[in-house]
Amino acid sequence: QVNLVESGGGAVQTGESLRLSCVVSGRTSRQDTMAWFRQAPGKEREFVAAIFRNTGRTYYSDDVKGRFTISRDNSKNMLYLQMNSLQPEDSAVYSCASSSTVILSSLGSHESYAYWGQGTQVTVSS
Repeated sequence: QVNLVESGGGAVQTGESLRLSCVVSGRTSRQDTMAWFRQAPGKEREFVAAIFRNTGRTYYSDDVKGRFTISRDNSKNMLYLQMNSLQPEDSAVYSCASSSTVILSSLGSHESYAYWGQGTQVTVSS
């Protein structure tokens, strides 16, 4: 069993930054792939970014590439999402997710991830 708990959400103005954190507990060593997803009201959950445990390689959706940075600290069992230049369309509930193995072509599918946090709200006002 793996437990994920997010924090760091809040309300900011356009152009400001936030850093989300996700603490991972349980069988953390088996969680090779970790990711952030977001879901806005009335919209489907969408992929934001992912990172592989062993290689540290990262992947981003086109919407956030260049503005968001995903990172992880394996020694602390932490996952982060640094969000810069926030826009109103970034407003959503952000959730971290993890799985033992996710193939590259399935990184963006929420069905690829076995464990999920409860989410943290990010609100960006203009």
